[in-house]
Amino acid sequence: MLAEQIKAGDRRALAKAITLVESTRADHRQQAAALLETLMPDTGKSIRLGISGVPGVGKSTFIEAFGNYLIKQGHKVAVLAVDPTSAVTGGSILGDKTRMETLAFAENAFVRPSPAGKTLGGVTRRTRESLLLCEAAGFDVILVETVGVGQSETAVADMTDMFLLLLLPAGGDELQGIKRGIMELADLILVNKSDGDQTNTAKQTKGDYAAALHFMKSRFANWQPQVLACSSTQNKGIEEVWEQVAAFRKALDADGELQQQRAQQARSWMWAETAEALVSDLKSDARVKALVPQLEQAVLDGLLPATVAAQRLIDTFKTNN
Repeated sequence: MLAEQIKAGDRRALAKAITLVESTRADHRQQAAALLETLMPDTGKSIRLGISGVPGVGKSTFIEAFGNYLIKQGHKVAVLAVDPTSAVTGGSILGDKTRMETLAFAENAFVRPSPAGKTLGGVTRRTRESLLLCEAAGFDVILVETVGVGQSETAVADMTDMFLLLLLPAGGDELQGIKRGIMELADLILVNKSDGDQTNTAKQTKGDYAAALHFMKSRFANWQPQVLACSSTQNKGIEEVWEQVAAFRKALDADGELQQQRAQQARSWMWAETAEALVSDLKSDARVKALVPQLEQAVLDGLLPATVAAQRLIDTFKTNN
């Protein structure tokens, strides 16, 4: 049975299960739902970390260095890496696994790249389910790497415990280019590539961001975000990152704040899935599909407001059901 294989830590079974939950086939969705329901009692025992940053900041290099450090400390690490999908071809390179050469083949690691598809938020629609499967397989540190930083790429903060934001060493003017929203979500800011000629610049950048954090409210009552400088290539500052993660978990576990956050995330997930399913049903309804070309053309020609067209589609769907 697939569930038993996953609980036994079988990585091949875990990969098969993630492929199953990512499938859009109706029979696969039913199988995935049954599998997740069976495994739910075995989930929730990990620390879930979201990792984001601009392209080129060194997310994959950091994750490999961080993951290898954690394995040496006796942890089992799962990496859910989301790769951007081409808007033209729909294809995805899925190159993260090749960039994590040592971690990808470590005995106590599991690296799974998945295409983002059309999902906003820097994650796939099924990242949450994949995360639960990894927990059921015994991985106690889950790293979710997003495709990059943008206004919509903050969904990872809604499915993980702690949000890590990686930044490049840069002058003070670069601070203006970082969206306030992404800064407010960050529980730990890491100035990566703090080595060589960039060491002094990294120190200055660290100071700039530390000062900026004083003007922002933390997401949690018992945690004040920190700024650290690190070098993934030289393994500098990696241990300090884990110390901050451990301190974060201890602080939020003290009064149940972490468990409360997870409960709220689960509720939000339920409603997000409900909305997705309803939209899918609406689009597949025969009468709605027949009405779409006419309404779309009326909206394109400026003859009908989009809100009115949308309401007519909804009314048609409700009438049919």
